[in-house]
Amino acid sequence: MHSYYTNHHLGLWALIKRSRPINLITGPVIYSVILPLLLLDGFVSLYQFLCFPIYKIQKMHRCDFIIFDRQTLKYLDWVSKFHCTYCAYAVGVIGFVGAVIGATEAYFCPIKHHRTQKQLKVHRYPFIAFEQSDRFDFDSRLNGMRNAMMKQRKL
Repeated sequence: MHSYYTNHHLGLWALIKRSRPINLITGPVIYSVILPLLLLDGFVSLYQFLCFPIYKIQKMHRCDFIIFDRQTLKYLDWVSKFHCTYCAYAVGVIGFVGAVIGATEAYFCPIKHHRTQKQLKVHRYPFIAFEQSDRFDFDSRLNGMRNAMMKQRKL
């Protein structure tokens, strides 16, 4: 097997050993956000379900925002796929909520802000997303992107 494939089918212990300590320490904080995300998703979905038909606003489809498409990538082990699922859900919920709130604002108060508002983008860093492929060194690309993010932060 090629190295780009074998390096990513590791057990939990091997994954912990190769992880940066700071990532292991902050992991519980990152995953603690799941409860507020689930509640936000539920409440905004209920709000849209009940109110959008009354206002005659076209409903947003959650599946347009929450996209789970990384689970078939062969170079990701089960833990990485779990992380990808969490991130896809979190980013998707925030995008969905932003779209529902934006439609609500447009319905009730379509007044342009005096100052320019920073728009919510799925990825603030244009270089963080690379195409899905089965044939490349994931760790190398990931570390390169992390280094690029750190350099941009210093600017």
